[in-house]
This record gives sequence, structure tokens and C-alpha cells, in this order.
Amino acid sequence: MADALPAFTPVNLLTGFLGSGKTTLLARLLADPALSDTAVLINEFGEVGLDHHLLDRLDDNMVLLQSGCLCCTIRSDLSTALRNLHSRRERGLVPPFRRVIIESTGLADPFPVLTTLKADPVIRHHFRAGAVVTTVDAVNGLSQIERHPESVRQATAADRIVVTKTDLADEVRTARVLARLKALNPSAIVQRAEDAVGAETLFGSGRDESCDGALPSARAWFSDTFKADGDDAPAAHDHVHGSLDRNDHLGRIRSFSVVVDEPLDWTAFGIWLSMLLNRHGERVLRVKGILSLAGEDRPVAIHGVQHLVHPPVHMSAWPSADRRSRLVFIVDGLDPDLIKRSLAAYGRLGAPAVPAP
Repeated sequence: MADALPAFTPVNLLTGFLGSGKTTLLARLLADPALSDTAVLINEFGEVGLDHHLLDRLDDNMVLLQSGCLCCTIRSDLSTALRNLHSRRERGLVPPFRRVIIESTGLADPFPVLTTLKADPVIRHHFRAGAVVTTVDAVNGLSQIERHPESVRQATAADRIVVTKTDLADEVRTARVLARLKALNPSAIVQRAEDAVGAETLFGSGRDESCDGALPSARAWFSDTFKADGDDAPAAHDHVHGSLDRNDHLGRIRSFSVVVDEPLDWTAFGIWLSMLLNRHGERVLRVKGILSLAGEDRPVAIHGVQHLVHPPVHMSAWPSADRRSRLVFIVDGLDPDLIKRSLAAYGRLGAPAVPAP
């Protein structure tokens, strides 16, 4: 018997700047049997090239692929498209799907898409945010990040970054792109497209509604971001991109980490994070971390993108012997020291063990 559909269908976002290869990646993924129970929202069928995948046309806006994947064009706004998908699934007019993938345009800022999932009450009742996957061109990625704010925001929003066209770039250029992406978004899992990245690796199975997509490979992320160095000093540093004297977007982006010695009070921390995102959500591009909570033996993973916060995930065990709370922030124009002092002061959470990582 097939597994029951998730209570909240995860909505995953595939984004990337113009020419970065996201359409090529999507066309390859659509042949993957792992996407057989998936609905894909794209801007136009013609851009993706579905002819060799096409099984049946259900109407002018919807086709069924040989893999079983359901593809729809976004004719109006995202809210309408998601409502329509849910209504058709409920009435049995389309095959049941357990995840949605949205392929955005190359110039799209990913944050309005994520905000839609929280702002629309109907959608919020049936869908939840899944993974954000961003493609970055190894040949032109560095110049796009320097010149286009949309490229920066696509990279900072990502849970996973797929670097494309590495066969066209030399190893030095590819290494520079990988290093810049890791500095820009230390919590993202960065992979090369040539490594045959699979659909389930990128978007999850769609069966575990607690963490699929929202926190991919939390244990691996924790270990990679906070590698022990000497006295367990975190590997994530305060990265400043561009000159702070320049009044441009890239110069305002910072990533920094905070480590807190004492267990946190969950209620106080939740109020503090809610207040932070309510006041500065547009400028807190990402916050991701693993928390040690008072009265809890297991760690709790959290993940937020601007005003959107995923449900906390109770992990099965600590990834290492170090059981301190660790948070990674990516902010746009916010002073990291203000956030650290606020976290230390609010609700007597305890001073950060590493005040200036």
C-alpha cells in the first residue's frame, strides 16, 4: 500500500541566475523515478523541453510525464497555482503528489516565494516550505555575485547549491566559486552538478514532514560548519564581502556564527527569535542552528529564512561530544555584535562563548 500523503506538502524552490543551468538540471531530474510523486510548477513548458518526457496533456496548463511527475505552468500568481493543485488533488483530478517543486525565473528574488507560503492562510494550512536549491554557473558565477543582488540572495537562501558548467571552467576558477559560495552561505551544502546529484538528495523523500528539505543532512551540516580546531573552535567565521565603504548590496552581506555555553530556555529563545525576525526579517537572510535546551537531552535544529521559520526538528543525537548551542546567521546590513549582545541579554540566555568568531 502506498504511503499516506504528508499532512503538509513540502514546497521546494529551484532557483538560480540567468544561464546558470537550473532548467537543464530540472529537465534531467524530471526523468528521475524519485520525482514520480511530484508536482512541478514552471514558467513555461517550452523552456524546459518536456517532449521526450511527455506522457499525456491534461489541459493547456498541465501535463503528465512518463515518470509520473505532474507539470504545470504558472499562469497567474503562485498562490492561485498552489490552491488549484491542492483542489485538483483533493477531487482526484490529478495523480496524488507528495511534494511540489517550483522553478523560478533567473532574475527572481527567492524570498517573496517563501513568504507566500506563510502569508496565504489557505496555502499555510496545506503546504510547508521545503528545500531551496540554487544553481550557480562556475564560469560566470563570481561576476554575477559581484554585479547582481538577485544572485546573492539566491545563494544565501539556498539549502543546497549545485555548481554547474564545471567542465567549462578550469579548476582554479571553480575553486574560487566554491570558496565564495561557502563564505557567502556557510550552512549550505555545495555540490557539483557533475557528481550526478539525484532528485531525492536535493528535495528529500517527501515522507518525513518534520525535516525533509527543511534541514537536509543536519548532522553533516553541523559537523562541516563547526569542525573542531584546537579547543573545538568553530570553523565558521565572520565573513565580510566587499568593502564596507561601498554602498552596494554585496558589501552588506555578512555571515557569522555564535556559540552559547549554557542550555537555552526554549520559550525565551523562541520569543527572542520571533522578535528579531519580526523587526529585521527582511535583513536576516538565514538563521540556522542546533540548540541545547534546558531539560532536553537531545539537540533541536532550527532553520529560518527571513520571516519564515521552519518547525523545529528534534534530532536523534548530538553529532559530537560538544553540546553547546551553535547558530549561523547570514544578514544584510545588520551589525553582528548587536545580534550577539541581544541574544546574550534576552531572557538571561548566557553570554556567547565565542563573542567574535
